[in-house]
Amino acid sequence: MRTILITGPGGSGRTTIAAATALTAAREGHRTLLLSADRTDTPGTALGAATGPDPTGAAERLTVWRPDASARLREDLTAFQTRAANVLDLLGAARLDAEEVTPLPGAEKLSLLRALRDAALSERHDLLVVDLPAIGQALALLGLPEELRRYLRRLLPPERQAARALRPVLGRLAGVPMPAEWLYETAARWDVELAAVQAVLADRNTAVRLVAEPGPAGADAVRDACLGLALRGLRTESLIANRVLPESGGDWLAGLLAQQRKTLDGWREQPYDVHPVPHLGRDPHGPDDLEALAVPGVNPAPAPVEWPVTDRMAEDGVLVWHLPLPGAIREELDLIRRGDELLITAGPFRRIVPLPSALRRCTVAGAALREGELRIRFAPDPGLWPTAGR
Repeated sequence: MRTILITGPGGSGRTTIAAATALTAAREGHRTLLLSADRTDTPGTALGAATGPDPTGAAERLTVWRPDASARLREDLTAFQTRAANVLDLLGAARLDAEEVTPLPGAEKLSLLRALRDAALSERHDLLVVDLPAIGQALALLGLPEELRRYLRRLLPPERQAARALRPVLGRLAGVPMPAEWLYETAARWDVELAAVQAVLADRNTAVRLVAEPGPAGADAVRDACLGLALRGLRTESLIANRVLPESGGDWLAGLLAQQRKTLDGWREQPYDVHPVPHLGRDPHGPDDLEALAVPGVNPAPAPVEWPVTDRMAEDGVLVWHLPLPGAIREELDLIRRGDELLITAGPFRRIVPLPSALRRCTVAGAALREGELRIRFAPDPGLWPTAGR
């Protein structure tokens, strides 16, 4: 199954474009699911069909699902209270009833990630269209599975689970209680769930469709978005230039038209497809309006993002790690090596990535940014690098 993640700056019309993308795919014969975390029924308004917390058919071969974050939170809290009953009783904690639970900040985003995993594991659809939040929130959301898994591994290393029989003894020696069995089991379950979401995002059939209005603000937002997505290893499938004004708009639109033309010319020089979508003079409502937008189908042959390591040992005595970072600025790049990980900062974005196995036995020998690609040089560590006869 292919997955297309749709995001863009706030107010760019990304939910409408997500609905139009899903409808186009369904009319092309693909069984399509449109997944949205929108509390209000914006997707339904665009499609002209009410949607809700249960998957709903909005057109032939098109299903829309807006997961109920409150319901999932109630289920999780009930399960947690059941598993932690002994601890809660010792603390004298008062249990929460399901009816007391109200949506917490960020619950919609976590619910969306879970729904993304569930939908991707299902075999009922050919294409999953995900209506993500605005680009800043979307990038944080897309990085959450990887970051949470890293936190779990640091706080509750899986290898410590092998010492279950020793925990009572260790607890007496250390003078502090050891983590209970259920805590490790919960961490392992979370790790599996997060790994499933991470696998969907890293799949070669997953890509991002950006939506922005052509203009100075849109150009800045797209440049930052492409950098943030590249740092996450996510591919930009296409850019939808939304609400493009007609050329016959009259003198009073001349300034806006000039801005849009300039931005579109710059976008067309980028390595992704750019598709102008016309301004209808109103908010699109219903299948006919969505069809009038002429949003293209999803690219059927995505090119995966690769971070290859090239061997320059014979020529320069180094291995070179190539990281595509379009739009990166040299002065805003920073690299910190921490053990077998590399902390990469590019502008406002940051990511901690594990080093490829060959580079873990090397030291960082330098880095250079050329033509939108960060090239990090690694020199073999004599103490760790295998040599002849050793």
